[in-house]
Amino acid sequence: MQGIGFLLIIAVLASLALCANATTAKILIYSATADFRHDSIPTAIQALQSKGPSIDVQFDNTEDMNQFSDQILAQYDALLFLDNTGEVLDDAGKVAFQKYLDLGGNFVAIHAASDCLRNTTFYGHEVGAFFDYHPALQNATVDVIDSSHPSTSMLPAEWHVQDEMYNFKSDPRAIGAIVILSANESSYVDNGTHMDQGTPHPTAWFQERGAGVDSNGTAGRSFYTSLGHLNETWQDDLFLAHVLGGITWAL
Repeated sequence: MQGIGFLLIIAVLASLALCANATTAKILIYSATADFRHDSIPTAIQALQSKGPSIDVQFDNTEDMNQFSDQILAQYDALLFLDNTGEVLDDAGKVAFQKYLDLGGNFVAIHAASDCLRNTTFYGHEVGAFFDYHPALQNATVDVIDSSHPSTSMLPAEWHVQDEMYNFKSDPRAIGAIVILSANESSYVDNGTHMDQGTPHPTAWFQERGAGVDSNGTAGRSFYTSLGHLNETWQDDLFLAHVLGGITWAL
């Protein structure tokens, strides 16, 4: 979707953001990696920062785990984990991160962000499910399960993408997540055998306030999409509208 169509999408998203926020929201993008690193990370950061004004969001970026302190995190309306892998936080950072979430902080995670902090229980609940494996990069169809969500309302019922179709170690629905996109397993080749994510195959989901962490219902919202592998993906207006819709919802 190009040109006028994308501008209309952004106008809708901007109105949603303005209704939810009287002033510009601040989101911290955390893109640190300890294992595999996606070469699309700089492209993704640039895309988010360039589109931020259209939804009244200021995106800051860091890969410094020392930024995870109570004082610094309190400045942000949401944290966005982007393609993180491995142990990207130390113990002090994890404590500050969980405190931020428990006090109502919002969370967005994209693509490989489900492949980090695997030994951190609260993070597994917050992101919804940990990455298991993916078949080869290929064309695939993603089905929209809920077209009423701001991250899916602009998508066709059958969305044709070139991306990695993630499999997960558990079903995010088991902890209360609402799946809104599903990988159509008949549309691509996957010879793997560890498909523990349930049916239909989850590709993007959200959790309402209080879900995920041990917070007695005070935690903020959580949104995750497993798409976003390629540089080209981050240059695609429809994908960006999907991500920006998830972000505006999370705020």
